[in-house]
Amino acid sequence: MNFRERLRHFTWSFFTMTMATGGIANVIYTVETMTPTWIFPIYPLLIIGPHAAILSKSLPPSATVVDIIIGGFTLQGIGFLVAFLIYATFIYRLMTQKLPPESGRPGMFVSVGPSGFTVAAVLGMADRLSANFAQDFMGDGPMAAMILKVVANWACLWIWGLAIWFFVVSVGAHWSCARHHGRFPFAMTWFSFIFPQTALVTATFAVGKAFQSGEIQILGCVMTVALVLAWFMVFGMMIRAIVKKQILWPQKGEDRDEGGFTAPEKQPKRRLSTMSLSKITSNALASMKSNGKSG
Repeated sequence: MNFRERLRHFTWSFFTMTMATGGIANVIYTVETMTPTWIFPIYPLLIIGPHAAILSKSLPPSATVVDIIIGGFTLQGIGFLVAFLIYATFIYRLMTQKLPPESGRPGMFVSVGPSGFTVAAVLGMADRLSANFAQDFMGDGPMAAMILKVVANWACLWIWGLAIWFFVVSVGAHWSCARHHGRFPFAMTWFSFIFPQTALVTATFAVGKAFQSGEIQILGCVMTVALVLAWFMVFGMMIRAIVKKQILWPQKGEDRDEGGFTAPEKQPKRRLSTMSLSKITSNALASMKSNGKSG
C-alpha cells in the first residue's frame, strides 16, 4: 500500500475519532428524553471496522494489512463500548419512563446499528488474519490466527443476538402506532427503519459465512428483500408528505421550531359590546358640541 492510501486511511480514522468525541461532549439532554439517537455521535467510529475489513481484503498480504486490522479493531472496540454504555442508559429509560413519542419512536431502531456493524467488522477482519500473520507472529502465526478467528466467531454470535433483540424490542414498540395510524404521521425519523437494519443484514450474512450456515444466509436474503421494500415504502411516504406539505414547510415536521421559522401571530378580533358603542357615540356627540360652541 502506497503512502497516499495509508494517509487516506489514517486521516479518515483521525477525523472520525474527533467527530465522535466532540459529539459525545455536546449531548445535553436528560434521561427522560433519551432515545438511541444518542449513539449518533459515536457512529463514525462504528464504521471504521467495516472499512478496515474491506480494505484488508483488497490489499495483498503484508504487515501493513495487520496494522490496518489492529487499528480498525481498536477503534471499532471504542465505538462499540461507548455505544454499549449508552445501551445501558436506554434500558434504564425504558424501565423507568414511557416509550418515546410516536414521532421519535423510529429512532429506537438506531440501537440495532452498533451491534450489527461490530459483528460485520470483527468477522471480516478475523477472516483475513491467517493470510496476513507472519509465521512467528505471537509465537505461532497460523495458530494465533486460527484461535482469534474461532473466538471472534463465537463472540460475535452474542453481539448478533443482541442486535436481533434490540430489533424485536423496537418492532414491538411500534405496535400501538400501527394500530392507530392517525397518531403516527410521517417524519424524517422514518428512515431509521432502514439504515440501522443494513448493519443487521450485513451481520447476518457475515455470521452465515463464518459458520457456513445456508439457513442463516437465506435469512439474510429474506431480510434484504424486506429492507428494499421498506425503503421504497418510506421513500414513497416521504414524497407523499412533501406533496401534502407535512414536511419541508414552515412550521411543519419534527423540526418546526428550528431554522428561524415563526408562525405569524393572529390578532384576536375585537367584538364591540352595546355599552362600548353607546360610549363611543356619546363621546363623538360631545366632541361635536364642543367644536360647535368654539365655532
